[in-house]
Amino acid sequence: MKKLINDPDDVVTEALQGMAAAHGDLIRVNLDPAYIVRADGPVQGKVAILSGGGSGHEPMHGGFVGRGMLDAACPGAVFTSPTPDQVQAATQACDGGAGVLHIVKNYTGDVLNFETAAELAAAEGSNVRAVVIDDDVAVKDSLYTAGRRGVGGTVLAEKIVGAAAERGDDLDAVVALCERVNANVRSMGMALTSCTVPAAGEPTFTLGDDEMEIGIGIHGEPGRERLPLEPADRIVDRLLEPILEDLPFSSGDRTLLFVNGLGGTPLIELYVVFRRAAQVLEERGITVARNLVGDWITSLEMAGTSLTLLKLDDEMIELWDAPVLTPALRKGL
Repeated sequence: MKKLINDPDDVVTEALQGMAAAHGDLIRVNLDPAYIVRADGPVQGKVAILSGGGSGHEPMHGGFVGRGMLDAACPGAVFTSPTPDQVQAATQACDGGAGVLHIVKNYTGDVLNFETAAELAAAEGSNVRAVVIDDDVAVKDSLYTAGRRGVGGTVLAEKIVGAAAERGDDLDAVVALCERVNANVRSMGMALTSCTVPAAGEPTFTLGDDEMEIGIGIHGEPGRERLPLEPADRIVDRLLEPILEDLPFSSGDRTLLFVNGLGGTPLIELYVVFRRAAQVLEERGITVARNLVGDWITSLEMAGTSLTLLKLDDEMIELWDAPVLTPALRKGL
């Protein structure tokens, strides 16, 4: 294992200390329990948006804390759900009196721990609602989930819902919007290599030099099938076809196409992937009205990519274009 770390047990804490040092103008970091909040939070009278999950997926979620996106994020240990006390503390730290929305990826530990935290926070007087994101079309159930996994759609929901909360929408409206985004977004990913969790010290799984895993999860969960490596265009077709069929997407739809890197894939390859995906959508009469390309939901150093497609409406486009100022995503400000 070759990594730029000290003690594997200290990776998350030291990374959070680094974020605090680099982005103190945007965020505050609490270490015990671990959470990240907006530097100007809690914002009184504003619905607070909170998300979280295991570390190792940076910049999700802590990199998206700031104006126009998340009010707080809870980082668990690497690939491990944050604990209820973390989520409860973060909920209280970002609650400005207008309610708190928990955006939760559909992994069993996340769902259970966020539910427990919401009950604890409610006992302290917070009005907490939750939306579970389950956009992965690859598998219905996995080692981590009951139902579909939450993946790329999470980032899109955080941006769009964060913008709605920033403009002053109430809790009911923000929850309904988040549910609408989740209902209209689909994702699927693939891996060329495994990754190595620092505490484990060895790859999570093994792929041959001439193999790829189609439908992989962001923690290395198995996908639909393991196949011989193919050219990029064929891989994109394999990922995009089940996405398009699932909703389904159809001619005339306006979409946001999100090509995500898993941590070990260079940007030049992600643009090759985007080129093919955009070509296929154009051939089907589907408009790519907005896009996002880059490493936004990683799996440590895993090589691979995921495709996410969101069917847009006018409100979603307006909110996607709204200003955002976070450590990882900045535009319009």
